[in-house]
Amino acid sequence: MTTLQPPVALRRRRSWTGWGFIGPFVLVFALVFLAPLAYSVYLSLFRTQLIGGTTFVGFDNYQQALQDGQFWDGVLRVGLFLLIQVPIMLGIALLVALAIDSGRLFGKDFFRITVFLPYAVPAVVATLMWGFMYGTRYGLVGDLNDAFGTKLPDPLSADLVLASLGNIVTWEFVGYNMLIFFAALRVVPHSLYEAAEIDGAGQWRVITAIKLPAIRGALVIATIFSIIGSFQLFNEPAILQKLAPNAITTDYTPNYYTYSLSFAGQQQNYSATVAIVMGVITMIVAYVVQLRGMRKGA
Repeated sequence: MTTLQPPVALRRRRSWTGWGFIGPFVLVFALVFLAPLAYSVYLSLFRTQLIGGTTFVGFDNYQQALQDGQFWDGVLRVGLFLLIQVPIMLGIALLVALAIDSGRLFGKDFFRITVFLPYAVPAVVATLMWGFMYGTRYGLVGDLNDAFGTKLPDPLSADLVLASLGNIVTWEFVGYNMLIFFAALRVVPHSLYEAAEIDGAGQWRVITAIKLPAIRGALVIATIFSIIGSFQLFNEPAILQKLAPNAITTDYTPNYYTYSLSFAGQQQNYSATVAIVMGVITMIVAYVVQLRGMRKGA
């Protein structure tokens, strides 16, 4: 003879079962995300001085960050970077994905792997490789000048170094974004293509009326990821700074500025403040892009 368990006890047991599944994730999430974030906020409310030690200053660090010209120069620099580099990178990735999905590209499997391969190269290695290629005295640019008697512009000069960084990042992440777009294209029902072919639609019409609307979500996601990556730009300028010290300063990007404040300037409190302000700016921009993308897709 079996007895029915009370509904309250049954719901309580199910609740604990659910926590057993999500508990490990919640624990890791709290340790690697919430705890560092809370500690950064805590640090930003204090200031450590040679005389007086560590004192509570409230929001004074935030006021200083909002008036910091070096910080805002870096923000404008990465803002210009993403306005130019992100559309170019995503445009190339989309063209490659459409070409592979069309089925008319010879050796498409080999081409897809080749385009994706730079993403597997570590950012440090990729930056060093391109940095030496940019060199006018020892690299590819210098070899071309010697071979043809030309004087090509220095890619590591102050006027061109931002474009050079954009080229490195584009080379690294075109394959990654191509894979996102290609995966989204593969789930588009072929019945839509057949219907378009019956109606006499050409390839351009199929792309604009079927493929692009179908992968709008993937386009929005890739755009958001690229915006976040642009605001987090650090590895490439930090490595190229050794090769172009006159063009790349330690406050060239907000993340590089934060790193310099913390490890070179021993200003951990103000560094945490700058990082939080930059995180809020990134979150706002990404959220606005997400809202616009969802609104267009409605």
